[in-house]
Amino acid sequence: MGFVSKLLSFGADKDLKRYEKMVVKINDLEPTYEKMSDEELAHQTVLFRERYEGGESLDSMLPEAFAVVREASKRTLGLRHFDVQLIGGMALHEGQIAEMKTGEGKTLVSTLAGYLNAIPAKGVHIVTVNDYLARRDSEQMGRIYHFLGMTVGLLQNGMQLDLKRPAYQADVTYGTNSEFGFDYLRDNMVVRPQQRVQRGHAYAIVDEVDSILIDEARTPLIISGAGTKSADTYKKFARAVRGLTRGEEPEFDVMAVGAERPEPTGDFIMDEAKHTIACTEQGLEKVEQRLGIDDIYADLSGQLVNHLQQALKAQYMFHRDKQYVVTNGEVKIVDEFTGRIMEGRRYSEGLHQAIEAKEGVLVREENQTLATITLQNYFRLYDKLSGMTGTALTEDAEFREIYNLAVQVIPPNKPVIRKDNDDLVYRTIDAKFNAVADDVAARHAKGQPVLVGTVSIESSERLSRLLNKRGIRHEVLNAKYHEREAHIVAQAGRLGAVTIATNMAGRGTDILLGGNAEELAREETLALGIDPVESPDEYKRTYMEKYTEAREICASEREKVLAAGGLTVIGTERHESRRIDNQLRGRSGRQGDPGETQFYLSLEDDLMRLFGGDRMDKVGAMMQRYDMPDDQPIQNKIISKAVEGAQHKVENINFSMRKNVLEYDDVMNKQRQVIYAERNKILDGKDLAGHIDEVIDDTVSRCVQEFCAVDSRSGERDLEGLHKWLVELTGNQDAPEFGDEDYEDLKRDVLSYVDTCYEQKSERLGENLMRDLNTQVMLRVIDTRWMNYLQEMDYLKQGIGLRGFGQRDPLVEYKSEAFAAFHTLVDTMYEDYLRTVLRIEVRQAPKPEPPSALDHATYSGPSDPDGASTLRRQAAANAANAAGRAPQGTAGAAGSTVRTYRKDESGDPYANVGRNDPCPCGSGKKFKNCHGKDRA
Repeated sequence: MGFVSKLLSFGADKDLKRYEKMVVKINDLEPTYEKMSDEELAHQTVLFRERYEGGESLDSMLPEAFAVVREASKRTLGLRHFDVQLIGGMALHEGQIAEMKTGEGKTLVSTLAGYLNAIPAKGVHIVTVNDYLARRDSEQMGRIYHFLGMTVGLLQNGMQLDLKRPAYQADVTYGTNSEFGFDYLRDNMVVRPQQRVQRGHAYAIVDEVDSILIDEARTPLIISGAGTKSADTYKKFARAVRGLTRGEEPEFDVMAVGAERPEPTGDFIMDEAKHTIACTEQGLEKVEQRLGIDDIYADLSGQLVNHLQQALKAQYMFHRDKQYVVTNGEVKIVDEFTGRIMEGRRYSEGLHQAIEAKEGVLVREENQTLATITLQNYFRLYDKLSGMTGTALTEDAEFREIYNLAVQVIPPNKPVIRKDNDDLVYRTIDAKFNAVADDVAARHAKGQPVLVGTVSIESSERLSRLLNKRGIRHEVLNAKYHEREAHIVAQAGRLGAVTIATNMAGRGTDILLGGNAEELAREETLALGIDPVESPDEYKRTYMEKYTEAREICASEREKVLAAGGLTVIGTERHESRRIDNQLRGRSGRQGDPGETQFYLSLEDDLMRLFGGDRMDKVGAMMQRYDMPDDQPIQNKIISKAVEGAQHKVENINFSMRKNVLEYDDVMNKQRQVIYAERNKILDGKDLAGHIDEVIDDTVSRCVQEFCAVDSRSGERDLEGLHKWLVELTGNQDAPEFGDEDYEDLKRDVLSYVDTCYEQKSERLGENLMRDLNTQVMLRVIDTRWMNYLQEMDYLKQGIGLRGFGQRDPLVEYKSEAFAAFHTLVDTMYEDYLRTVLRIEVRQAPKPEPPSALDHATYSGPSDPDGASTLRRQAAANAANAAGRAPQGTAGAAGSTVRTYRKDESGDPYANVGRNDPCPCGSGKKFKNCHGKDRA
């Protein structure tokens, strides 16, 4: 623990003493609640809620509420909260992170704070790392809540909206971080208030808080729609970068006066530590020749350069079965921290498509961002946030800085007696893996269970092959086999069991020495082909029979495992983060059990090679100088400290990356809140009429000021431009032309005319239809503008780093440009709305009840409400109509489209054309001013 963390944690012991005094009060209440009947105990929830409504605080009710939950747990689960678990619950209630060692029962701890904070009935969100844990915990811990008269909801990936809404209405809701985050984004994209599912962000308990708020925080949540990039482009670039040779950057003395920097060797330069890659001049010539392009950098949009960058990354920095796997012809990302497949997640900026092209699978369209938020900013929405994990103290400073969360270390229920050995360092990877296989074989022979942690699928399968050669039966748990995750981990403590796990896949499932009787009984029952849904009675009867047998087996094996020394955890490589190594270590020695941990390293490991520094180079030179055999390791505390130093270096790099993501998202966060608040105001229909008056007034004021500024002289005014704008805004060719009058009078006259046009439209459509039209058009305009703005910011972010070469801070530049772009967005957003609502024509289709007034609307104005390329798109639409086909990509505001008109029964090609529609002849004029001139 660093000095800063120690300083920040000063006073934590005082909190522990305060918590211990509270534990005494809770224990004193235990006899009172033990005497109550089930009905009396459950009724306490009603009494607590009455007291809360009467003004009593949750803090004052804490001892009684915790005592009630402990008694309910004893009656429903047969589990009594330890005193240290009560302390953990208090830390959660006070908005802290409770660091509790593996096996201390964190899941049960969450019920204490969860119940207490559910008393106000504002909703408690309990966040887990995967759907399995959310479902398991909601079922098991839900029994306590149900017993006490509270409701429990469950979110699962792919769940329908009509099931999500009641899940969020429940007192306590279980789900994954991504599901909560995506639902928040989706709620701010709906077009009807009843389509929203969340009801606020009062309190959240984040399980495995380090995994969710630290490890996964580098990747923002993004909802995207299909883009328009051609798959062929990715394939061409994938072919162009194959077979390039990696070069080196020659040493260069920057202080040498007049010296020229030597050219790098090879076709590309790659820095694995900093995750950067770039073509050399030689490599660039090769790529351009293969593509048949003269100069990639001549493309001012920067798209070709981005394609090259992503193709290089895909080919040389991202490796199959390490960063991703290919299953059923699809590239799926592997979570580097848990080894699980991240279903539904894709790399952004074209990288995923570049990997698909490299692997020769179907290249799916590049996505366009529709909504996005970082996990940091999502979880900062909560009024109160807390978390629990076995390893958080190493990231204490980051938790405090980003989330304002303090880490409270909770003492274990029983002292830890596990033996943690110093690292064994080998010269080569081959020697290291052979040594691991030999160690596993020796321990397996005496019946000691072994859990081997690897950092990649490739390493898991390599070790698996070595164990197969030795005839050692084992289980492999990685991203390819994560479906059986819970069962494999639960049985990892059985006599002679050997389990290989990629990173810490399976967290949340306890490893019991001798095995887990419940999991064993469930597996054996399912193996008989008995389906719990189709035959619930038979399943329950068989399960109970198997459970009785399993308990005896597990109890017998536990004694033998204890005699053999408990669970041994072997790490085949140090992870980039000390915290992940500590999680692996923590699987052994739970609840005072014996155990042992050992890490095997080699000088060829990525961590040692990239971040080991001079000290590791000296160790390698020494091993070679003394001609040490490959199978002879070095074990020294100095090396272990050097490894920790390398990890600390990587942790700082990763923290900087996460902070960088957050800093850029912070720029947009306030803008996002403004847009979402505006959407919610419109959805809820609060004073919509007054809001429209403001919109019209602001739009007219801004545009009159633009054409005829307050302080401008008569010769500088653009009255003709103002007239043209008014015609384009209202769609009325006979809009009045104004004289050179005083600014205020001019503004009043223009405002009066626009108000008149709006009132006429409102009278023609009727109050209800106009209200619905206003709501839908406003929402569509906001969404379209916001989506385009996000895309603009994506492009800006990609190239903003280059401004550092001009001695300008990229973040400051990004803030400045984002502010200007958002200002333009807000200024022009409602002008689009006004243009659309004044020019749109609504026709009733022959359907009894159309779901929306806009579903059968045609738009007589420019096809894109953001005003970009309106004339060109309109001309293209007209030409397409004249050719008898509908153009692609011409969808306009409010669900409107440029229509293709068909002849009626009489053969008249103009029979179905509206007066204000573009004339199908392709002239560019409105129908009433062209072929519709002579028609009534």
